[in-house]
Formats: sequence, C-alpha cells, structure tokens
Amino acid sequence: MRHLKALIVLFIVSSFTVSCFEDNDDNQISASQINDFVWKGMNAFYLYKDDVPDLANDRFDSNGAYANYLNTFSAPEDLFESLIHQRQTVDRFSWIVNDYIALEQLFSGIITSNGMEFGIFRFSSTDTDVYGYVRYVLPNTSASSQGVKRGDIFYGINDTQLTTENWRTLTGAENYTINLGTYSDKGTPETTDDSVTTTSETIALSKAQYTENPVLLSRVFDVVGTKVAYLMYNGFTGTEQFNAELNDIFSTYKSANATELVLDLRYNPGGSVNTAILLSSLITGQFTGEIFSTEQWNAEIQQAFENEDPELLINRFVDNNEGAALNSLNLSRVFVLTTNSSASASELVINSLAPYINVVQIGTTTRGKYQASRTLYDSPNFSRSGANPSHTYAMQPLIFKSLNVNGVTDYFNGLSPNPNNVLGESIHNLGVLGDENEPLLARAISIIDGSGRFPITKPSKSENLIDITGSSKDLLPLSNDMYTDKEIPDELIKRILFE
Repeated sequence: MRHLKALIVLFIVSSFTVSCFEDNDDNQISASQINDFVWKGMNAFYLYKDDVPDLANDRFDSNGAYANYLNTFSAPEDLFESLIHQRQTVDRFSWIVNDYIALEQLFSGIITSNGMEFGIFRFSSTDTDVYGYVRYVLPNTSASSQGVKRGDIFYGINDTQLTTENWRTLTGAENYTINLGTYSDKGTPETTDDSVTTTSETIALSKAQYTENPVLLSRVFDVVGTKVAYLMYNGFTGTEQFNAELNDIFSTYKSANATELVLDLRYNPGGSVNTAILLSSLITGQFTGEIFSTEQWNAEIQQAFENEDPELLINRFVDNNEGAALNSLNLSRVFVLTTNSSASASELVINSLAPYINVVQIGTTTRGKYQASRTLYDSPNFSRSGANPSHTYAMQPLIFKSLNVNGVTDYFNGLSPNPNNVLGESIHNLGVLGDENEPLLARAISIIDGSGRFPITKPSKSENLIDITGSSKDLLPLSNDMYTDKEIPDELIKRILFE
C-alpha cells in the first residue's frame, strides 16, 4: 500500500494492552490512541521523515502490523523519541508535551518565574560541580524585590551544591533559596586557578505566573553626533501586542533620527518566524517584497507545496504589521550581539539579513538552529481546532529548515563573528546591560565611533575557557525554538495526508 495512514486514520484496535492517561475531566484514554496521533503526525510533517525507516509510508503491510507496532510503546514519549533522527547531532530540538495549554501560554510569553534569569557554568568540561550566575532580572518579580542583580554568583540551592545532574531539578522548584558565592580569578587570565568561594548569604525566591515582555531594554545613545539605537530583545514572542509594541519602539528610534542600531540578542533563544520577519523589516524597510527566507520541508510536503503554490515556501520582507505601517529605519548596517544562547529566530535574522545589509556580529558563536517547528494537535488536520478533548498531548517536531536568499542553511555549528569581533562575556565582570561601557555594547560603539574611545581588545583566556553548560531558558520546553504559525491550506493538508 502507498499510504497506510489513509487506511488507518483514527483506527484503534480494541484489544490493545494499554496504559492509561487522565485528562482534566478524569476521562481515560489509552496510550496507543495517543501513539496513533504521534506516528501519523510525524509521518506527515517530520522534516527528517525520509531518514527514519519507521516513518516510511510502506512501513506496515496491514492494520494489525501497525497496531502491534504502536502497542510496543507504553508511553507516547517513548514512541516520539524513537522516531527522532540523530538526536545528538541532527535533531536536537523536536519535543512532545502532555499539556498543550501550558505550551500555548509559553508561546504567548506567559511563564512561571521568580524573575532570575541565569546561566550555568563550570571551570572545566570534566567538573561535575557547576555554578549559577545572574544574567538579568525581570522587573516586578521576586528576584527584583529581593535585590538579585546581574553578576550575582550562586553555588547552591537550599544548601545543596549545584551539579551537572541536579541543577535543573533544584532550580525548577516553585520556591527555593540560593546560596551566594564570590568569584575569584586570583588575578590571572587563566581559569585553572579560578574558583567560587562560598558565603553565608542567601536569598529566598518564589515563582509566580509572569508575562515577559521580550523587550528588556531600549534606548538611544549620542555617539559623537550619531544617534545609536540599542534594543535588548530576549524572545521572538509572536503576539499581536508585543509585535505592535516593537513597531512603536522603532517609531521612537525613527523620531530620534537613529542611523545605527545595536540589536542585543545575546540571551534570545528564538521564537516566531513571523516576528523575525517583522523585526528584520523594521531594521531595513528598503526590501519590501524581497525574499527574506525560504523553507525546505520533507520531500512529500515540499513537492505538495511546489505543486500547489511555490510562493507558500517563501517568506518575504513586509511593510506592515496587522495593517499598521512599519516604522522602518532603512539601515544599511546593524550590529548584533550574540552568545551561544542566541538561537533559532535570532540566527534567522542574522542569516537572512546578511545578503542585504552589513551585519556586524559581536560576541561569540550562536547555538546553531536553522530548523523550525510547528505545534501538532490530535485532530484530523493536526490543528488546534477539533483537537481530541480526551487528552492534552501535543508535539513540536521540526518541520522545515530555513535558507536565506542565497541558499545558506545548515549552520549546525552556529554563526560566528569576524575574528576581530569575538568577545566572550566575563562572568566575573559582566558589566551593566545597556550601559555604554558594557563590553559587547562598547565594542559596537567603538566601531561606530572610530575614535578609539572604547578600544577594541582581545578577550582574555578566561572568557574563552569558562564552560557555559546551560541557562534558565533550558527549563522551558520551547527553549531554542523557532516556530511557524503559517496557515497551510486545508486542501493541501488533505492531499498530504491522503493522496
């Protein structure tokens, strides 16, 4: 048979041996019913379908064989993971959740947070002890009211030393107390003698529901007569409200006659493709209608798009947001501050703008995520409408990879600055975000200024060798995600599923 899924849509064998899950109404649904959704969704949309033998259209020769296969997985998560192509090297970013309501809140910027956004580091790749450092603090949160500040170091939670194995569990709790420490570099540039000294100081923190505005900082500097806009943007949260606010911020830049922009994406893990297009169109404005990026899906969907309408595979620069004209700056150059925490939609902006304007990247190499995902629900066409009310499982598999207008993609190892602009953050001397003397921003100003007011210096050894192993963003299921909310025509979905 060519397409077993056309024969087994919604088919469940009643004699399955199952484990059960409960929804909010205490109704039970079998694991194999959810497994059916998982396999069909991955079979239809997964980017790397052609590389996974168990997703082949002719994998099963009968409904019974398909049923027996599903029944070998006691949990949907196990089936999902078995279908991932090269988890450690190729697909590091697909995931499944058992509560899509919480997921949808995350996409809207609603999180549970104590306001302390942190990174995790260790002095050697062989160390098991790790330490936290505060990157920034969200306003009107427990951390802000308790006086937590950027650069604070903590070695433990509730008097337990942080390790590679426990830091996610300890910092994932609703309430906890951080044990503060101090960083010592012994006055040398090497990390071999660096250490964190424990103190008796502690800070108690509590999490609460919080809506994070992706704009943390926005200001305009006067640099020797040049107006320089600075935007610290921490997430491509694709909501109508935040996109409108972003357009308003660029109106302020435009009114101030800003002719340079420093875009701070150092802690931005990504988000909405549409918002990445919007931001890039605000930075430019002279390329409306030109190709921003193109999409490459699995072979079946790619062919279906090309047969239906190749334009569906193209994302173009825009000149409006929900009908409101964009306050574009028409820049020919943009400075982008990056670290390894800059991912997905952040990288999409850099890669897609590079063929059009001078993108001056400053900092360190980005994460390396060029693929996008989409939320798949258990409904006939995998959309939110008509989702099975008996459970709240949803998947976020990779469905396409992005290419810029020149076809550049597959930057698995990330996007790197020019060697002259490589500058790592120094954990023991982070500087104040948005301050002209903060090292990464100062580097950009040095280039704009040209007078040497902020001289360019090479990063110290410690800035290169400290091993950053994670961050508070890693606790979120959409960490480093780039997602699309592009509407796929129903008729095209039907052809993909049933032809």
